Amino acid sequence: MAAKGVREPITLECTECKRRNYMSEKNKRNNTDRMELVKYCKFCKKRTTHKETK
Repeated sequence: MAAKGVREPITLECTECKRRNYMSEKNKRNNTDRMELVKYCKFCKKRTTHKETK
């Protein structure tokens, strides 16, 4: 079997309602700091900033 590599799963949390809405992966070698993406939150019903959590 092939190795998974340096990509690790992360959880994205809405900065307004603090709910964890999305799962994603990131390369730990290229992106060492926490990710921030603008995504749609179905609980806030608008596009908000989502930050990486552990």
